[in-house]
Amino acid sequence: MKPNRRNFIKQTAGTLLAGIAMSDFLLAENTTLISSQGKKIVADDEKFWSMVRQQFPLTKDVAYLNNGTMGPSPYPVIEAVRKGMMDGDQFGNYGGWEASQKKLANFVGANEDEIALTHNVTDGINIACWGLPLQKGDEVIMTTHEHVGNAFPWLNRQKLDGIVLKTFTPASTAAETLNRISSLINKKTRAIAVPHIPCTQGQILPAKEISKLGKEKGLFVFIDGAHGPGMLLLDIHDIGCDMYASCCHKWMLGPKGTGFLYVKKDFQNTLQTYFVGGGSDNAKWNMATNPVQMGDYASSAHRYYGGTQSAGLYKGVDASIDFIENIGMQNIHDRIKMLGGYVQQKLLEFGDKIELITPIEEQSRCAVNGFRIKGIEYDKFYAKASENKIRIRMVPENGLNSLRISTHIYNTKSEVDKLIDLIGKV
Repeated sequence: MKPNRRNFIKQTAGTLLAGIAMSDFLLAENTTLISSQGKKIVADDEKFWSMVRQQFPLTKDVAYLNNGTMGPSPYPVIEAVRKGMMDGDQFGNYGGWEASQKKLANFVGANEDEIALTHNVTDGINIACWGLPLQKGDEVIMTTHEHVGNAFPWLNRQKLDGIVLKTFTPASTAAETLNRISSLINKKTRAIAVPHIPCTQGQILPAKEISKLGKEKGLFVFIDGAHGPGMLLLDIHDIGCDMYASCCHKWMLGPKGTGFLYVKKDFQNTLQTYFVGGGSDNAKWNMATNPVQMGDYASSAHRYYGGTQSAGLYKGVDASIDFIENIGMQNIHDRIKMLGGYVQQKLLEFGDKIELITPIEEQSRCAVNGFRIKGIEYDKFYAKASENKIRIRMVPENGLNSLRISTHIYNTKSEVDKLIDLIGKV
């Protein structure tokens, strides 16, 4: 018994060590940042983008065409999360997440004191929705293409506070979309709360023009920016909105459970904060006085979040921004817009057998495309794609009953072709 037991322990330990060694090897092999050296990379330079693809642990067995739901993180981001967690767990260090505010601000075109750290877009949307000074009967303009994360907070406020939601369907051109919003504005309108890029079909709404229209009419303007950072060359100050919520786990390729809310500096005394804690205050509260003293809110967007955050996760956010900037945001945008255009081209070749929902207008499209296959139920084709190891997304929201493809820098034309071939077969 003893020799067998001893051999078993040795064999088991060897297997475990071998597994750890291989894991460390893969991380070490892939954590060196791919860099464009500040040069322009051609969108169809498959040699370069193939090297980028090797930075991701994505299985090669599946064509992952669903980045709009979740962007897989590259190895450098995964390693940064591990190191960030180990720093706290080995040495008991506290904090370290605050630095991400400045890095995020620089990345999206904002000031550090305008960025609040959140866990996802939905956190930011709820802060914006409930913080606006709205009363019963006040109207908020939204789209018919909302994700549940932007729809349900406003629907909930409608239920509890009696605000009124008015909707429009995005048009095939940016100009007509703007006209549809303008036609809904009346003396009861108080806010516009729309997605920068609807999750349903990836159309880019004219956020800057919408913000300008809202400001001219004296309205609050909130943008659901779940799909903006990492896809577009984003400059929130240039957009001119009051609030912009996003996450780091989609196009930024960052850790899941990270996000941010932008609140314009001069709007922070208008947007009320409710969920507060350590960091939300100006350190002048006192429970020992009679009466007890609250003090004031932090003089930055930190008033919108408080308490302990995950240092490891936000080290991962920092690493995701480094990963993107080493390749070049312009290069990334060009690559994924090229792939999005290739998807549109291939779908349009089917003629009237395919209904392309996403506009073909240059300024209104990028990396996400929505479509329907005439005569085939969307959920049945989704199941067929899954059987063939192709990951896409169903879009049942608001009865759209369509399909969505979203491509990022790790994707290839051959993966798109695999989907197109399947559509041809059915």
